[in-house]
Amino acid sequence: MIIFVIDDEEMQLKSAKRILNNVEPEATVMLFSKVSDLLSSIKKEEIIPDIVFSDIEMPEMTGIELAMKIKKLTPEAHIIFVTAYSEYAVDAFKIRAKGYLMKPITAKDVREELDNIPELQKLEGNKLKVKCFGHFEVFYQGQPLIFQRKQTKELLAFLIDQEGVLSTSEEICAAMWGDEANMSTINQRIRNLISDMRSTLSEIGMEKVLIREHRQVAINKEMLDCDYYRMLEGDMAAINAFKGEYMIDYAWAEYTAANLTFSDI
Repeated sequence: MIIFVIDDEEMQLKSAKRILNNVEPEATVMLFSKVSDLLSSIKKEEIIPDIVFSDIEMPEMTGIELAMKIKKLTPEAHIIFVTAYSEYAVDAFKIRAKGYLMKPITAKDVREELDNIPELQKLEGNKLKVKCFGHFEVFYQGQPLIFQRKQTKELLAFLIDQEGVLSTSEEICAAMWGDEANMSTINQRIRNLISDMRSTLSEIGMEKVLIREHRQVAINKEMLDCDYYRMLEGDMAAINAFKGEYMIDYAWAEYTAANLTFSDI
């Protein structure tokens, strides 16, 4: 779990970090005193927070304005405001903030707010975080997963799109290269991509994400925290995050995108 904390007062940041380290010892807690630094971490460093604890009155912009920017960049981030002022509560909940804590916060306060976010249960355990809406991205512990080959990433995207169903080389070929491709050369290319994928996943101890069986390949859905899967399960945060764009870099994903757009989910 990645937790951002922003406050322009250093003492408040230190106090929040101490409390969060006690309440969620396995979480990665990142502190920010400037709005620009927090936004840069999301946009440039591609660190995606699961939760943001934000002060409301800050020099660069209000916490309400910041929350709106964060929601545009990563709609599934959960915002919890921490403030000394109660008059902002109505505005906070208009933007679907997950919590509103009055300073000084306590470990009990934080624990209660986190327990009121059911979606966080899906973040428990060692999982890859997968973003299918918009551009396809995969993260491990807040950092993007980098593959040696561009098509390795596409193959992983295709397997995720298949929702854990075993895929043959012919099915992979038809999606990624078309029915007219030469299977004698494509088979070796697919083996190379699978080897690259396995190597990258092994480096982070996640090789079991990949399943091989009878010359077919699939992914283990249980090891993924995926916006697409959560939308299929009826998760409202994921449903609201879908804006009609799904794995937009891949032509074969257009069929799923259309199904999601016109479904009754």
